[in-house]
Amino acid sequence: MFIKKQDFSYIKEGTGHPLILLHGLMGGLSNFNALLEFFPKKGYKVIIPVLPIYKMPLLLTNIFSLSKYIIQLLIKIRIQKATLIGNSLGGHIALIIAKKRNDLVHSLVLTGSSGLFEKSFGEAFPKRENYEYIKKKSQEVFYDPKIATKELVDEVFNIVNDKKKGIKILYIAKSAMKDNMSKDLSIIQQPICLIWGKQDPVTPPIVAQEFHRLLPHSELYWIDKCGHVPMMEHPKIFVTILEKWLSKLDFNYEKFFC
Repeated sequence: MFIKKQDFSYIKEGTGHPLILLHGLMGGLSNFNALLEFFPKKGYKVIIPVLPIYKMPLLLTNIFSLSKYIIQLLIKIRIQKATLIGNSLGGHIALIIAKKRNDLVHSLVLTGSSGLFEKSFGEAFPKRENYEYIKKKSQEVFYDPKIATKELVDEVFNIVNDKKKGIKILYIAKSAMKDNMSKDLSIIQQPICLIWGKQDPVTPPIVAQEFHRLLPHSELYWIDKCGHVPMMEHPKIFVTILEKWLSKLDFNYEKFFC
């Protein structure tokens, strides 16, 4: 069910312990289709917010504003102690929320998360008008280039060639790269599941290992023949790992709302 309340837009399905799914900078709600299909049937409430990447004023276009937006959403819809599941930029947002409002966070799942190191387009989008170049860069995100469908490539191509959207993408990417969280991770005491593609070219395996070292209560799971977006490239494996990990957690701590 797609819901639009004031400044917030999100998908919500199911009842039970809340799973908040946070997509990456160039990602979208459909990245989490496998989780949306599976977990509401297993007694979880799944919420996928639309990140307002292109709606924020330019001066407020940064990762901290996005984190504040998700905090405000959780408060608005009366969600407490949620499991935040973030890919790429979404993982970084989840970490910032856990640092600033740990009362809202029960646990975290990070996959290909930024926050320590990630490769990006850089200072600009070179050859942005070259469709084949954008296609190649989109395919490089995945181990299997076929995952980058024409629809996905078209969407990325249209974004980077829209001047206003392209600038906002760069602003957020720069703010994320500047916000290195290595000194903050030790204070995050929630259970954390790291699910990483062994061939992730954006946040390579060494990044996952560093997250695992710095986060006190983390578990690291690998998916082979997998790039930066495991829940798209290997959805069944991803869901299996996540369900098993969630089943070990204790959710009997308070009543959930909404």
